[in-house]
Amino acid sequence: MTFRKEFILFFLSIALYAMMLPKVSHAERIRDLTTVQGVRGNSLMGYGLVVGLDGTGDQTMQAPFTGQSLSNMLSQLGIAVPQGTNMQLKNIAAVMVTAELPPFARSGDKIDIVVSSLGNAKSLRGGTLLMTPLKGVDNQVYALAQGNVLISGAGAQAGGSRVQVNQLNGGRIGGGATVEREVPNDFASQSVMRLQLNESDFSLAQQISDAINSRYSGGAAVPEDARTVRLFAPADGPSRVRFLANVQDIPLSVNVQDAKVVVNSRTGSVVINRHVSLDSCAVAHGSLTVEVTQNNVISQPDTPFGGGETVVVPQTDISVRDRGGSLQQVRGSADLNNVVHALNNLGATPNELMSILQAMKSAGCLRAKLETN
Repeated sequence: MTFRKEFILFFLSIALYAMMLPKVSHAERIRDLTTVQGVRGNSLMGYGLVVGLDGTGDQTMQAPFTGQSLSNMLSQLGIAVPQGTNMQLKNIAAVMVTAELPPFARSGDKIDIVVSSLGNAKSLRGGTLLMTPLKGVDNQVYALAQGNVLISGAGAQAGGSRVQVNQLNGGRIGGGATVEREVPNDFASQSVMRLQLNESDFSLAQQISDAINSRYSGGAAVPEDARTVRLFAPADGPSRVRFLANVQDIPLSVNVQDAKVVVNSRTGSVVINRHVSLDSCAVAHGSLTVEVTQNNVISQPDTPFGGGETVVVPQTDISVRDRGGSLQQVRGSADLNNVVHALNNLGATPNELMSILQAMKSAGCLRAKLETN
């Protein structure tokens, strides 16, 4: 019993010590860190018409291109619209249709599309997109789109009052476009392939190359720069696919990445990753408020018939308030929870925290890259 008890205590001490060790790396697959150069999607765009709206379409007087598009479409169907006809239609809307053609897409494949109002339509709910050709950057038609538009929003209005939830002038059609033309791809004839890192890092590029060369002898991978790793793939297509599939599944112990603080000045967002550390410093942050108020005072003459005039005299009051915070100590910390706790103790708003982080970076007590968007 004594030996068993000592063994359990020894095992628990080892486990506790392992939990206290800092995590300097974590396992990732190469496919999660890189993309294959040349294997990418292509953007498609087209102009179309949505019909069947319940009186929420474009006002053709303010959006004349909608009526012109309708006339052109009807003429292609053999219907001649008399010249000078002013069609006041409310059940039709001009839209832009966008889609992403995935790599290796074949003729007949279905892709999702996004439909967005181009005119002044109030809502696209209940509308049907007519056949719309989707073109690439080379002005060639690669897909045809058509179908019922799915709108996630809802709204109602009456008597000048209006209630709306989410967006009503944009929607999606799942599988709403059919691929008609394939994008030429020379993947099968490439003898040299390249992996592009998601983020530039010389050490990570070298790690990926070493991991691949340890699996395949003969120098199958060579790092070209901080962003690219060259692969020497087999000559035939099936062997190249198998080679790339095996390479992407190779596990890799990624070292600690750069500490970074991302600040978005437009939304007031501050994001800190887990590698950010602080050195001891003292911070005092205050706010200066200037208020200018103006009131109009009516000044009348003392006597009713004294010949004076009643005038409006503006009175302006200006007040300045300086609410300065006391000097607070921020202790050095390398743990994310302690960093967050130390910054929260300052009692600063996100906008104030941006200025504090910039000042801490200039003072050298913020151990991280500060990125402002």
